[in-house]
Amino acid sequence: MATQASEEAANSTATSAPKSNPYQVAAEQFQRAAAFCGLEQSVRETLSQPKSELIVNFPVRMDSGEYRLFKGYRVQHNNALGPYKGGIRYHPQVHLDEMKALASWMTYKCALHDLPLGGGKGGIKFDPGEFSKGELERITRRFTFELGNNIGPNHDIPAPDMGTNAQTMAWMMDTYLSLGASNERHVNRAVVTGKPLAVGGSRGREAATGQGVVHCIHEWARDKRFDLNGATFTVQGFGNVGSNTAKILARSGSSLIATGDYKGYLYNPDGINPFRLAEHVRQTGSVMGYSGCHEISRKDFFAVQTDILIPAALELEIGDAEARDMHCKVVVEAANGPTDLGAEAILAERQIDVLPDILANSGGVIVSYYEWLQNRRAESWDLEEVEERLSKRMRRTYLAVTEYAIQRKTDLRTAAMCIALERIAATIRERGIFP
Repeated sequence: MATQASEEAANSTATSAPKSNPYQVAAEQFQRAAAFCGLEQSVRETLSQPKSELIVNFPVRMDSGEYRLFKGYRVQHNNALGPYKGGIRYHPQVHLDEMKALASWMTYKCALHDLPLGGGKGGIKFDPGEFSKGELERITRRFTFELGNNIGPNHDIPAPDMGTNAQTMAWMMDTYLSLGASNERHVNRAVVTGKPLAVGGSRGREAATGQGVVHCIHEWARDKRFDLNGATFTVQGFGNVGSNTAKILARSGSSLIATGDYKGYLYNPDGINPFRLAEHVRQTGSVMGYSGCHEISRKDFFAVQTDILIPAALELEIGDAEARDMHCKVVVEAANGPTDLGAEAILAERQIDVLPDILANSGGVIVSYYEWLQNRRAESWDLEEVEERLSKRMRRTYLAVTEYAIQRKTDLRTAAMCIALERIAATIRERGIFP
């Protein structure tokens, strides 16, 4: 089965340094921003932990007739602005603190873009590449059953993430609809987003995250008076996000010169065709084996002389060593939380710009919101309308973040976080806390 991020699903390699705990990184980012913008203590306490953390263990029958036990998670961080929203990840490294970190980042991502949604995240700890399509369907359907009323179109709305795709969402939707009232089947298609078009998906959703990344790159280039035509870029992780980012950015005249995934890294200073490479990855599951490139080490990948470096794999792939090795003008976080705290300080000292994840990779959740709206209104928007709405929102938010950073003399991550926190705080302040 070809997953949405089958190539991204294990992009961390054994040669990388031990990673920090992702939730500790997310919590430190939150505390720094909260202190900078003077967030009141009551709101800090409210946002310091998720509202709920669900862990389920469930058996599934394999093709062999044997049963295997799977561990699944759903973390709901905050819903002050609207229903929880966040992906479902299938990956052998899924764990609770990772889900907590990703759910909190989703809360701030939705708030930053002024979406009426909160943050959630879920997943199952296993490698989807080791199972048949039939087994994946049974795993997905049983997990959806175990989640029960913890998800719903007005409560918590899953979407694809690493190791899952539109087909996964179709199975989740169908299972949820089958368990509910028959007279609510149509409106309840909005229980998940990222679905196939035939069952209520939105045009433009598959490429949305990559498209949003490129919108941010264009805005950064305009601010810096940097010509993308003739520029070079590298991409770590060549799954859905990485490949779409590369293909869209290449249309600006920029050249992909290095990329890699969990199996290894490739380099060609004369350029790599991202369209052909994406087809190679679709057929083989990895960038390795693609002709016309030199194999390089992970360390050498991060040391490549390039203009734009785009991490599009797992979180915390950029540590201190990687930050010291880099020779680029900007790091654009297409992945969630790819930069460790120490590495970010090093990049700031070296005057390498960082476009933070909650800004740069938010195209996916924005178009997921549009899909949710289309389902609830029984509408189907043209691709041009979806892309125009996405472009307008991304550019508007980018401008707000950069203006905040300039006016308050801070970095872009702190600016983005502060805008998000102030919006959430205003809602909590007005609503108060029951009882």
